[in-house]
Amino acid sequence: MKRELYQKKLRQRILLMATLVGVWMLVVWTRLFYLQVVRHSAWQAMAERQQQRTIRITPIRGTIYDRAGRELAKSVEAQSIFAVPAEVEDVGRTAGELARVLSVNVDALREKLSERREFVWIKRKVSADEATAVKALNLPGIHFVTENKRIYPNNELAAHVLGYSGIDEVGLDGVELAYDSFIRGKEAYILVHKDARGRTYERTQRSPVRGQDVILTIDSAIQFQTEKELRAAVRRHQARSGMAIVLEPNTGEILALANVPTFDPNAFSSVSEEQRRNRAIRDIYEPGSVFKIVTYAAALEEGVIRPSEFLDGMGGRIVLAGHTIRDHKVFSRLSIREAIEQSSNTAAVQVAHRLGRPLLSEYIERFGLGRRTGVDLPGEAKGIVRPPDRWSLVSTGAVAIGQEIGVTGLQMAAAVAAIANDGVWVQPHVVRSVRSRTGEVLMEAKPERRRVISSRTAQILADLLEGVVLRGTGRLARLDGYSAAGKTGTAQQIDPRTRRYSTSRYVASFAGFAPVKDPRVVVLVAIDGPRGKHLGGEVAAPVFKKIAEAALHVLGVPPDESPRATPIIASEADLAEGTEGVSSRPSLLDGDVDEKEKVQISANPSVRALAPLAAVNSPPYDIAGQERPTLTMPDFRNRGLRAVTAECTRLGLRLIVVGSGGRAVRQSPAPGTPITSGATCRVEFQ
Repeated sequence: MKRELYQKKLRQRILLMATLVGVWMLVVWTRLFYLQVVRHSAWQAMAERQQQRTIRITPIRGTIYDRAGRELAKSVEAQSIFAVPAEVEDVGRTAGELARVLSVNVDALREKLSERREFVWIKRKVSADEATAVKALNLPGIHFVTENKRIYPNNELAAHVLGYSGIDEVGLDGVELAYDSFIRGKEAYILVHKDARGRTYERTQRSPVRGQDVILTIDSAIQFQTEKELRAAVRRHQARSGMAIVLEPNTGEILALANVPTFDPNAFSSVSEEQRRNRAIRDIYEPGSVFKIVTYAAALEEGVIRPSEFLDGMGGRIVLAGHTIRDHKVFSRLSIREAIEQSSNTAAVQVAHRLGRPLLSEYIERFGLGRRTGVDLPGEAKGIVRPPDRWSLVSTGAVAIGQEIGVTGLQMAAAVAAIANDGVWVQPHVVRSVRSRTGEVLMEAKPERRRVISSRTAQILADLLEGVVLRGTGRLARLDGYSAAGKTGTAQQIDPRTRRYSTSRYVASFAGFAPVKDPRVVVLVAIDGPRGKHLGGEVAAPVFKKIAEAALHVLGVPPDESPRATPIIASEADLAEGTEGVSSRPSLLDGDVDEKEKVQISANPSVRALAPLAAVNSPPYDIAGQERPTLTMPDFRNRGLRAVTAECTRLGLRLIVVGSGGRAVRQSPAPGTPITSGATCRVEFQ
């Protein structure tokens, strides 16, 4: 009996023990399952963080080319310096040596090296000289990694179009920002394995994925000449700023877009916001009498005026709701042609009142003023156009002569381009296409197109605007060898102190196109705040002439007129544009002043054409039958690309560039060879 009782208790104890062991094993296995399966990823990541550190490497951004395949922005390798604080033996000495070589703050560096972190940047993307100097120090805990750095080989050229990217290779402005998703690529990383003491024993690196390439509509040669002439004009007239735009009217392609002041995107962080500001698309200004192009286009289209009819000169003045608008000279009677050529304000006001407020407002909208063009650049301003129900009794006349309305330079250039393009408005753009590294087209420009006026109206207006250049206020815009049409503008600015139009602050502008019968370029020039001379016909028109001539040459457009032996120089009186009178009544209008080829990137990227290729043996005469001047080939050796481009443009030569920079080493024809204007020369750079 006792034995049976003992065995029973023993079995109970064994069962209890087995149960306890089973429960314990279940708990252990449940915990193991939780740790090894449920929490596997988290614990693995924690272990990797203890044993590894990841250094992210900036991606390789795609290259930005101009329309002829010339590099405007590219990425190159650069050394970056980092430290592993645990490996630094002497923080004070290390900080002092690095601060001396890298020109950084020694206290900030000492603080970095004292941090309880596994990795700290010392200085990223250093120069080759800095990298060599630091390597020579052989400091424990200081390491190097190869990153990618964005460079702009031509410095300031097209800076406001290209924009710039930050230290992490992310686009911050311009094309770099607008097309960042294409250009950026994918970042790489270096995986550093370390032991229990934090010492590195192995590295694994993943290569970056290169971004896509972007081909612009910009032509570097035209851009260079545009910037050069604009910069010279701003300096000559001691102006605050200036902008110039060159458009191809039938495609909407922007061949050049320049702003002064400008900046070097290689050092964008060291310049002011004013220098980085793309005024051509972000600044709003009153266009003045350049806007009369829209007024007369609407009136001609609606049939409220005929080119042959005459208007009353009104004794040189017209009164609207107590406000007097005057002309720069008294006209007793003048034709529509004379009104446009002499930029009569009284005539434009009469035409606008015939047209009426609703129709004038409608055509403002048709020409795209008061709304964004949709250009593929960031930060475009909308402009200021009030709805017609908010116009005052003065507004119809004021708007007709380019007041009470705010536009951007690009909006106005696109409106003029519609006249040049047979009445069809085309959306301006700066990117032709985006391509993969294998050449596959990933995106191609498809600009919006819409008809704003009839072809007949556009042709009539082009003929009238040609008279402005031949006989009117824009005579200094007349080109050598090419016909041209356009309109001058001299707009007073509001004095912020008096809230009246200033008698000393102007925007002088000129917008036009050439040649007249088959327009290839539209050029708008606006100079803000010129001193001394301030009329559009004497400040902006000569800049239009130089830019348009250079652009037509680069595009290989044959002359349609015989070159003039001497330029026509107009007097200031001839160029004067109408000044409106000042009433005694305080108003924002008081004292108002008005006008008086598909891209083919060569398989050999070092070969780049600066202009459409022409036959090497060009005929010694031009299309008009005029004998070409005989020249002597200059010696381009040891000269830079910009200098060679400028000289070829001056001499009328077509340039083929081989190589990617540096100095010219070879040329054909040889220096001293007799040539004629229009000949082709080949220059090799190294």
